[in-house]
Amino acid sequence: MEITIFGKGNMGQAIGKNFAEAGNNVQYYGSKDTAQQLGDIVVMAVPYPALAALAKQYQAELAGKIVVDITNPLNFETWDELVVPADSSAAQQLQKLLPESKVLKAFNTNFAATLQSGKIGELPTTVLVAGDDEDAKETFKSALASSALQVLNAGKLKRAREMEATGFLQMTLAASEQIGWDGGFGVVGTNK
Repeated sequence: MEITIFGKGNMGQAIGKNFAEAGNNVQYYGSKDTAQQLGDIVVMAVPYPALAALAKQYQAELAGKIVVDITNPLNFETWDELVVPADSSAAQQLQKLLPESKVLKAFNTNFAATLQSGKIGELPTTVLVAGDDEDAKETFKSALASSALQVLNAGKLKRAREMEATGFLQMTLAASEQIGWDGGFGVVGTNK
């Protein structure tokens, strides 16, 4: 499968590593690059404020594509709140900007180090995925099936709100040095 990743930072590289190890072809684009061709799955591994501009720039090219939002819409000045309305999420906002795309929320509850290692402590790294298109979630899951990651269906796109709150909580714990950036929340007892 062809995977496009917007973002060449730690998260983009860690996500791309897993897709590549699972046998997919991965193409990266940085903030100054112009994407020539987009893959079947397009990962937005960019800061939340960059989402709207990317959606606007590539709206036509993203039609029909699976678009994965990994952002956590934190107020990075205060580290004390999410900047999206209480009844919404960054992923839901992105879906409104890309009505012809299949938007998924994933990777926002993972740190780059746990995506690189495939482990959180002794547990496998679990990627939660939410979205309204069940086929898109299955395609996403199958694209990572041969990676070290475990993928769980977290439900409809409206679950992205809880995922973003979880990502926010995990980031604040790491920023306050109560956990390491190679730690985080793990999932035990999954039924495969």
